[in-house]
Amino acid sequence: MDVKILAVLALLTVALHLPSSAAKPISLVERCWCRSTLNTVPKSSIREIKFLHTPNCPFQVIAKLKNSDREVCINPKTKWLQQYLRNAINKIKKSRKRSN
Repeated sequence: MDVKILAVLALLTVALHLPSSAAKPISLVERCWCRSTLNTVPKSSIREIKFLHTPNCPFQVIAKLKNSDREVCINPKTKWLQQYLRNAINKIKKSRKRSN
């Protein structure tokens, strides 16, 4: 019986010292970044904007603020953001027409 206990302890120590995978668990990879959004972020207080499209998540807009380096999620249906996106899409269309 002592041999069995010794064998189990040896297996446990080997299992604990094996290198684990560096991959993230699926629950962290598939999670939506924005859980709640803000409607009242003024355009003048934003340093940069990121757009994320993650599978199984709604369209996400993340803004980095100028004065605090904090990142907040903005509601994509905000009026000034919709106008910003329309202008950006129009610029892309015009630049494509010029290059063709």
